[in-house]
Amino acid sequence: MKLRALCASCTIAAFLIAASDRLSAASLTKSVPDAPHSDRSQATYRGGLITPPLAKPQFTLTDTSGTPFDFRLQTQGYVTLLLLGYPHRPDACPSHMAAIASGLRQVPQDVRNQVKVVFVTADPVRDSPTVLRAWLNHFDTRFIGLTGDANTIEAAQRAARIPVASKAVLANKRYELAHASFVLAYTKDNMAHVIYPGGITPMDWAHDLSFLVNEKWSSD
Repeated sequence: MKLRALCASCTIAAFLIAASDRLSAASLTKSVPDAPHSDRSQATYRGGLITPPLAKPQFTLTDTSGTPFDFRLQTQGYVTLLLLGYPHRPDACPSHMAAIASGLRQVPQDVRNQVKVVFVTADPVRDSPTVLRAWLNHFDTRFIGLTGDANTIEAAQRAARIPVASKAVLANKRYELAHASFVLAYTKDNMAHVIYPGGITPMDWAHDLSFLVNEKWSSD
């Protein structure tokens, strides 16, 4: 576990430095496994710690019911997992969603009640609210799906300091998107202290969510 966690942290740091100038200044360090939870710097996390942490962004998109969703306001007081993607992607997006959903099923109800999972589509042309809702329901009906026009979604990515998704046109008018495939975890202080790459297992999520809902980050 220790070797895998450290390698994951290195992968995250390398990706962010390559993908986004806005995030390249943030160094990522892995917490020490099996250390006391009372000390934030020694907390046991399966993701990578972000130093300095990233502030929860302010943006408003539209949820799958057609209602405006103020991200910062409507996730206040919750551990919030934010990720960007699109259902047509066959690998990273469903893997993340399935692992999170399974991890949530492994934790007590009081922990689940303190977590919101927010998925922002990178593909609003194909991801109608109906399509997005049906896809999310395969994993968990409580997952929040957000969409909007291309400009609004791009602005939301920039606000969250996530590298903006880019389109690659293929044959027969098809296309695919390259986008950030990590999950940002915002704790109740409205800061993202932990980031998760692909490969995080349901057991990892169950482990970390139980810590995140009770975490109190000290001021640096």
